[in-house]
Amino acid sequence: QVQLVESGGGLVQSGGSLSVSCAASGIIFNIYTMGWYRQISGKQRELVATIASGGITNYADSVKGRFTISRNNARNTVYLQMKSLKPEDTAVYYCNAKFSRHDFWGQGTQVTVSS
Repeated sequence: QVQLVESGGGLVQSGGSLSVSCAASGIIFNIYTMGWYRQISGKQRELVATIASGGITNYADSVKGRFTISRNNARNTVYLQMKSLKPEDTAVYYCNAKFSRHDFWGQGTQVTVSS
């Protein structure tokens, strides 16, 4: 059974920092592209960042220079470090694991940035 369990969300003031993590089980973690997506209430889920099995990263323009995605294959965990947070970063953040036709999602963790 595949599980992606996010943790670390919460409330932070504008300009602050927060990190979220996602622990995966039930998959061969090191072959999956891992990603973070977010969904603002009433809007479509959008890409935040991805990190491929080889470590190549990709970021949405809106978070470049502020967010950093990383992975620890020994711990089957992917991280998202968020700095200089803005109120518009407020959303539910979802972890994603993708390989070929296999596509798995976590339950999400709320990140709220107060102005």
